[in-house]
Amino acid sequence: MNAMLIAPLVLAAAAAASPVHASTTAATAQNQYVQVNGNKIAYRSIGSGSPIVLANRMRGTLDTWDPLFLDKLAERHTVITFDYPGVGYSTGTLPDDLGKVASFVNDFTTAIKLDKFAMLGWSWGGFTTQTLLLDKPERVTHAILVGTNPPGPGQIPIQQVFIERAMKPVNDLDDEEVLFFDPKSEFSRSAAKASRDRIYARPGVVSTIPSKLEQFQVYLKAAEVFGEDKLERRAKLTQSRTPMLVISGDHDASTAGQNWFPLIGQIPNAQFVFYPESGHGPQHQYPELSAEYVADFIARTSK
Repeated sequence: MNAMLIAPLVLAAAAAASPVHASTTAATAQNQYVQVNGNKIAYRSIGSGSPIVLANRMRGTLDTWDPLFLDKLAERHTVITFDYPGVGYSTGTLPDDLGKVASFVNDFTTAIKLDKFAMLGWSWGGFTTQTLLLDKPERVTHAILVGTNPPGPGQIPIQQVFIERAMKPVNDLDDEEVLFFDPKSEFSRSAAKASRDRIYARPGVVSTIPSKLEQFQVYLKAAEVFGEDKLERRAKLTQSRTPMLVISGDHDASTAGQNWFPLIGQIPNAQFVFYPESGHGPQHQYPELSAEYVADFIARTSK
């Protein structure tokens, strides 16, 4: 066969055999599964570049991340989202101890053949991220902490209105404005609707969201112990040299970003960003800006 004909055929075959990450978006990504400690764990992967693993909020699933945020992040990174054991599409039981949750994440990332990775944790996932960072510092290259608090008691407690809405089996747009945005801001309410529309464009989102009180109590117990900080993780956080980026909304009714203020200047490599007129889900109100901040932060603080 003519060599000029062989080359195009070889290239075409290679392209067909290779995974096409660039064409996969958050909306089209299919579930993948891996066995971790006897459980079938669901995850998705989009994009290309150095890996960033996203740890979700209380009651969050693979389906509840804003796809625009994920897609923008995937322009510069391989973005990996997953469901905790017993949550969403994963089997098993969610531990009520964040040390065990962090151990699961360590095992999960090993199972999908990651050595080192950046990690982004939202809310309860921020607790998980901090715990893994301190327990396995050799695994986490960067920590991005979104809408979350440091270990130990905060000066500004969670608001009762947040608790009331968070305990509902199913949340509508009105609930989400209170839970993740600033309901007093027209700009924020508009962003809430846009984000919800993007999320719920995927069918069946509600069906996998934890909705039972006993499931909520597991999250709450783990968060309570994190707040008590008997293992003195707060002090250990101030000794970490891992680059950290804290992104907060200025009207977070759950984990007030202002609770980080006493630690400003105490954590060697921490940077802090506050968004205006935003709440507990700042990356969903500012998806493109947040993705750019995260990617730039990782790029500029990588060794």
